[in-house]
Amino acid sequence: MNDIWQKYTGALVVAAVVIVGLWASMIVVPEDQQVVIVRGGKPNRVYNEYVAGAPYGATGAGVHFHVPLWESVRRIDKRLLSVDMSQEQVLSTDQQRVNVDAFARYRITDPIKMIETARTSENVTQQLMPILSSVVRQELGKRTFTSMLTAERGQAMANIRDLLDNQAKQYGARIVDVRIKRADLPDGAQASAFNRMVASREEEAETIKAQGQRDAQIIRASAEAEAAGIYAKSYGKDPGFYDFYRAMQSYDISFAKDGDAGSKTLLLSPDNAYLKHFREP
Repeated sequence: MNDIWQKYTGALVVAAVVIVGLWASMIVVPEDQQVVIVRGGKPNRVYNEYVAGAPYGATGAGVHFHVPLWESVRRIDKRLLSVDMSQEQVLSTDQQRVNVDAFARYRITDPIKMIETARTSENVTQQLMPILSSVVRQELGKRTFTSMLTAERGQAMANIRDLLDNQAKQYGARIVDVRIKRADLPDGAQASAFNRMVASREEEAETIKAQGQRDAQIIRASAEAEAAGIYAKSYGKDPGFYDFYRAMQSYDISFAKDGDAGSKTLLLSPDNAYLKHFREP
């Protein structure tokens, strides 16, 4: 056995060195990571780089190799990352101080640029935090507090996302989404703001009511004028029939029963002009 060991010692040592070297140079790249190989302090190549719309398993995940000691490995998360903004107070255009809390979701899409500018994804998050706060104040400061409670809030978030995305590109990142978790007035200002909103809505309701009454008067006057024109035309065609028709309408109203009060009593002289149609044959 000693003779065999002495005979193959060199070969075994070489085999062991090769195995250790292969083990040290091997890189296992999972699907949820991008790996950047850095050579001489500069990014050299990327394994499993993010490609928008690429099918699962088609971007280079698996086993790869690098040169130990000469090349270093930087692993970057391929999944969505988060930037949470600390609560900020924003002054709206209607002079309301609003407590705003927001967050953004981003993804590293250019790992080489990220390594060159920020070195790590944690540094990217730290760089985007103050930018997110700034663009939120900039965008919401253009709007009223009431608009933040309506569908206009969605447009505000889209604008914030676009502004933040323009800044994130310099770090090799792309902003996927921005959401406002909270946009509330300070506790002491809520009651006064609610009262102002109620007063504003009541004033708006009175304005609409006045406009409706005005339109109703115009429509009524127009209808009465049209009716008067029709009556005038009918009177001109047959004055006798028109007089008889109007008298019958008057009789129907005058001699009708008045609800639960019973029949009406009218005291009229037999030769009263009102009863002329009763006297006519």
